[in-house]
Amino acid sequence: MPYINIKITKENEPVTAEQKQQLIEGATNLLRDVLGKNPQTTVVVIDEVEMDNWGIGGESVTERRKQGK
Repeated sequence: MPYINIKITKENEPVTAEQKQQLIEGATNLLRDVLGKNPQTTVVVIDEVEMDNWGIGGESVTERRKQGK
């Protein structure tokens, strides 16, 4: 059973249910098309992570955005 975990930052403008559905469908189809996995047994989980809890280059995404990075 394939398991896909998509992690995105939680933004001021939230990801819509429609966008999440597109991510789930697209990721499922990708595993079907590339690896021949059965879509009926493919699990997709989307985690929205607070920007303070996501770091790049030793800085939180919140701080990087304040600096225009």
